[in-house]
Amino acid sequence: MSERDVELDELAGRLDDPRLTIVDVRTPPEYDGSRGHDCDPRQGHIPGARHLDVRSLLGCADAAEVRELVALAEGAEVVAYCHSGSRSAMAVEILRAAGYDARNYRGSWHEWSRTDLAIEP
Repeated sequence: MSERDVELDELAGRLDDPRLTIVDVRTPPEYDGSRGHDCDPRQGHIPGARHLDVRSLLGCADAAEVRELVALAEGAEVVAYCHSGSRSAMAVEILRAAGYDARNYRGSWHEWSRTDLAIEP
């Protein structure tokens, strides 16, 4: 694990932390639970997570456009996740380049959906 990663226990313990913004970078149907991966026992998203499809980040021309899209204070603490940690790893690099303190939840939805932790549809 690197300093750019966050583990399940830390993220679960910080769901109510107002300093942390959780960003789900999956597709809209994955986020709302209407269509996910068959390998996941539950569908939905982590409570309080904002949706920001990674494709919208990839379409940004520069850091200023990323900051406008994300609309958080520069330097804000962000944790990104997807299904398995790959898309969120890309998102973290883009967010860090735009000035955010961003980390990747590598276990992502694949791990979260297997716990008894709360989810939102």
